[in-house]
Amino acid sequence: MSVSFSFIIPVFNRPNEIDELLDSMTMLDYSKSYEIVIVEDGSSETSENVIASYTDKLQISYYQKPNTGPGDSRNFGMQKAKGNYFLILDSDVILPADYLKKVDEFLSHKFVHCFGGPDDAHKDFSDLQKAISFSMTSYLTTGGIRGRKKNVGKFQPRSFNMGISKEAFESSKGFGNIHPGEDPDLTIRLWKLGYETALIPEAKVFHKRRISWNKFYIQVNKFGKVRPILNLWHPETAKITYWFPTLFLGYTIFSLLSLLVGYWYFIALLGVYFGIILINATLSYRSFSIGIQAVIAVFVQFYGYGKGFLKSYYYIHLLKKNPEQKFKKLFFSK
Repeated sequence: MSVSFSFIIPVFNRPNEIDELLDSMTMLDYSKSYEIVIVEDGSSETSENVIASYTDKLQISYYQKPNTGPGDSRNFGMQKAKGNYFLILDSDVILPADYLKKVDEFLSHKFVHCFGGPDDAHKDFSDLQKAISFSMTSYLTTGGIRGRKKNVGKFQPRSFNMGISKEAFESSKGFGNIHPGEDPDLTIRLWKLGYETALIPEAKVFHKRRISWNKFYIQVNKFGKVRPILNLWHPETAKITYWFPTLFLGYTIFSLLSLLVGYWYFIALLGVYFGIILINATLSYRSFSIGIQAVIAVFVQFYGYGKGFLKSYYYIHLLKKNPEQKFKKLFFSK
């Protein structure tokens, strides 16, 4: 199959991020032509002027539409795209120069209709962004399920760095209206249609993520709320590992209560775990400050996700509430 690439990038009120992403794309080491489709999802602060400054350097198609969420905006972009293989990125990523070359080499050797790649922190990111990146990508927190190792079973690509063929998009009808969670939902539906997914470890992006503790908490809390909904829709994919942050939250509470009555060793185990996080993050970034912030980020991640998961599980699986009615903020109207 001859592959022609179209990047699909939804953006919402983030012209500065699009500027950084497009600047990195001007430095891609790739000799073949490719297209960039940017979809402005009802922004009040548009990227129009930023994009205009790159039209003489890059092949860009730019569309503006009402706000219907990132999933529907990606679908819109894929419907407009001219290529037959879509590379989906979030607006807050930066591409290494060899990104497209690595994707092309992999697909030429072993074609798959859907792939995902890992993310990392760029050397110029803030200490907070690096700490959050560590929390979201480390084996010590996520077990490598976000692309840091090859042996992760059936890999679920994430939409900050994801590829999908035009054929697979048309067969699946693309992303649904839930957000976050639209990417694993699409992946699972692709599996049910008989399509395979793959991890391309070398196709890394630098991912900025959230830039404040509050925004990070809101994000991971939503991740936790989404998972029981996905388990309801796709019960065959439910795993005990999805309960780990909630169990961590319960263990933390138990440890603190035990400490009040003189049993210190439960809290000591937590101390050992966070000590390992501190050492690993400090060595990874050669910064004790980042190490300390990574410990905080891991706690925020587990607390936010675990709390969101437990709340969603209670309403969706125990009380049998309708997800779109109970958690309206997780769904976009098309």
